[in-house]
Amino acid sequence: MLLTLGIVYGLLLVIGCAWQRKLLYFPTRLSADGVKQLAAREGFTPWRNSTGEIIGWKMAATASPTGSVLIVHGNAGCALDRSYIARPIHEAGAMDLFVLEYPGYGTRSGSPSLTSLLAAGEEAFAALTNMPIYVVSESIGAGVAAHLARTHPKEVAGMLLFAPYNNLASVAQSKMPLLLPYLFLRDRYQPAEWMKDFRGPVSIIIPAADEIIPPKAGQRLFDSYAGPKSLQIIPGAGHNEVAEQSPEWWQKIFVFWTANAPPVSIRR
Repeated sequence: MLLTLGIVYGLLLVIGCAWQRKLLYFPTRLSADGVKQLAAREGFTPWRNSTGEIIGWKMAATASPTGSVLIVHGNAGCALDRSYIARPIHEAGAMDLFVLEYPGYGTRSGSPSLTSLLAAGEEAFAALTNMPIYVVSESIGAGVAAHLARTHPKEVAGMLLFAPYNNLASVAQSKMPLLLPYLFLRDRYQPAEWMKDFRGPVSIIIPAADEIIPPKAGQRLFDSYAGPKSLQIIPGAGHNEVAEQSPEWWQKIFVFWTANAPPVSIRR
């Protein structure tokens, strides 16, 4: 019996390792036919890279832009789903707004992984021209945002993280302890580690009843961060119930960012 149980457990570990990215990423795929019309209904225009590939969606500022906001979304859906974040930010100030599409999501080619998401984040950040640049993330996107803060500490002027975490392997271990993801997880997003040398202003929003990412994971990220920071814990809110905020709420975030802004590098 013990041998049988050991074999079954070993098979579960093998299956968990083989299928871990399918358990982590839940992309919505869109047909290229009609996607621009769908985007227009949401207020977006295509955001393309130097080869013409759509890498996301943008909303241009309605007045002379005072900066750029890059949104890196969560592990489900696609960039076009994020108008509930983008539109209030766009209404709150004269910012050019961009929502990154991950590889394997929407109409974008490729497949999602730690490597492909971080590379997509780097490509997107390099394409932004209006300074200062702010980064807003949802859920797993905290890893992409934190990596940008690590690689561009003088250019990221501020960040806001919805439902973030300190270390994705620890979160996975708390959700599926029998599969030992802390040992076997391939895509190891580590926001706390990656943000340790960043000193820009960071706002962290934690849903108190988050059923996906334990609130303590977001609290640990907040506690570990050494720069200017603000924390909002929303009582009774679930994982998908905190990112939709009003333009007035975002204006307060802008005030926090600008009041604590570090010196920002100027691109030439």
